[in-house]
Amino acid sequence: MSTVPATGSRAAEDEPAELPAEQPAAPSPAAPPPPPPVAPSRAAACIAASTLLALTQGFGMNLVAANIPQLQGPFGATSAEAVWLMAAYMAPNASLSLALIKIRNQYGLRHFAELGIAVFLVVSVAHIFITDLHSAIVLRFFAGIAAAPLSSLGFLYMLEAFSPARKLTVGISLALTNIGLAAPLTRLISPALINLGGVRALLHLEVALAMLSFAAIYLLPLTPIPRAKVIEKLDIVSYLFIAIGFGSGAVILVTGRTYWWMEAQWIGELLVVMIGALTVAAVLELNREKPLIDLRWLVSREVLHFAAVLVLFRLMLAEQTAVAGNFFQVTGLQNDQLTGLYGVVTLATAVGGLFCAAIMKPGREPGIHMVALMLIAAGAFLDSRATNLTRPHDMYLSQAMIAAGGSLFMPPAIASGFTMALRKGPQYILSFIVVFLVTQSLGGLAGSALFGSFITLREKFHSNILAEAMTLADPLVATRIAQLSAAYGRTITDPAVLKAEGVALLGQQVTREANVLAHNDAFLVIALLAVAAAAALAIHLLYVRIREAGAKAQPAVEG
Repeated sequence: MSTVPATGSRAAEDEPAELPAEQPAAPSPAAPPPPPPVAPSRAAACIAASTLLALTQGFGMNLVAANIPQLQGPFGATSAEAVWLMAAYMAPNASLSLALIKIRNQYGLRHFAELGIAVFLVVSVAHIFITDLHSAIVLRFFAGIAAAPLSSLGFLYMLEAFSPARKLTVGISLALTNIGLAAPLTRLISPALINLGGVRALLHLEVALAMLSFAAIYLLPLTPIPRAKVIEKLDIVSYLFIAIGFGSGAVILVTGRTYWWMEAQWIGELLVVMIGALTVAAVLELNREKPLIDLRWLVSREVLHFAAVLVLFRLMLAEQTAVAGNFFQVTGLQNDQLTGLYGVVTLATAVGGLFCAAIMKPGREPGIHMVALMLIAAGAFLDSRATNLTRPHDMYLSQAMIAAGGSLFMPPAIASGFTMALRKGPQYILSFIVVFLVTQSLGGLAGSALFGSFITLREKFHSNILAEAMTLADPLVATRIAQLSAAYGRTITDPAVLKAEGVALLGQQVTREANVLAHNDAFLVIALLAVAAAAALAIHLLYVRIREAGAKAQPAVEG
């Protein structure tokens, strides 16, 4: 029976033998043409632009976190007040990447990026002339808004440099490596810049990077994508509630440990605002035909599993970003004494990212994750044996292991999550971005807040234990007090005052030892988390192998 359509079939009937040979050669009208290969010069330029944009955004985000003690003086602020500079930056930045996806689809990201980087440049210049804290907080808020496109652009420029087959392997690995380099690089170069020109030198560098980023975006436009009207009125309403919820959560996580969670009434009020705003957003999204975020997909088993993995990873990386840095501050070291350590961390991050880009292929994700978890576990366990005599060079190996593990873990996880979203359809990409956004921005803040609070509580515990053992009736304690007070013997003649000074100095030493023990507890908890995650991964792989073997054996049994 002929399968040739009746309409216009005359020519086909005249040459029936040629039809099978010609039909496969004819391109399908629905198939898009293959993308042209990227020229090497453009690929190199895109990689350079991606690195520049990622470092510009990362430097602006880490500028305050790395230099809070140095910023207190110029702004006349206490340490608690200076924390608001970081909270103001993160409050809008935590959710704006969500809006950029639809803005790019409807208006094109380049125009928005040019506007955003122009505002970022203006805000960066304004920082140089600001000397009071309240104005600085306002500027940091707008800096967080203006810097939001930079991280997205950093990703897009890196993906632009590679063919479609390598975007989810080499492209994602290098893009995430650039993001990971920002934090250690900020701490590496900050002391030298402050020595050259104080805090103003940091602000000058931020302005210079903003200028270079503006030039890169203007001179090297991204390949345009087809535009479509995708923004609806309810998208704006939903996003406003999401932004309020995420922003409130960011402020709570940044400031909660400083003001303490149960002490400040406004923290509870802000928590109510966060829960209320996110609840309203969820109700709106669940009752829409075309929601901004597919909440039903987000609470599916595979997405919850993916989100839990990313959150656990962010908690483990707090070992490096929060716990280790705070440990050296407690022992009395300054940023300029930690440059060697952060240089090692920077190098290990880059090496880990490049190695991941070289070996990453579909199917290798579990093996890469296992290696990453074991590196983090081993590094954190080595750090858990620290004492008050531990110095940065003693942690070179352990911190390098953790940095390399971090660079290895994230790219396979993001690639698998991105693939999972693409299987469902392009409309799920935005929902995947939400998962990534929450786990990385808010998850990172949660890791610092959680382990910072844990260290505070453990320090109180160890202080009480050590203080109970300190009695003046103990000859060793009395001898130690006499040794400590002897340094003031020439200036203090009153024996009672001299003894009180010795007791005060001993109390400081006890507090320092309690802090060291508390940090060791945090290091050990992170090591145990990594080991538990590695064990869970091994059990999961074993279960998958058993299930696959059972599926293969089933037909043989039935036959």
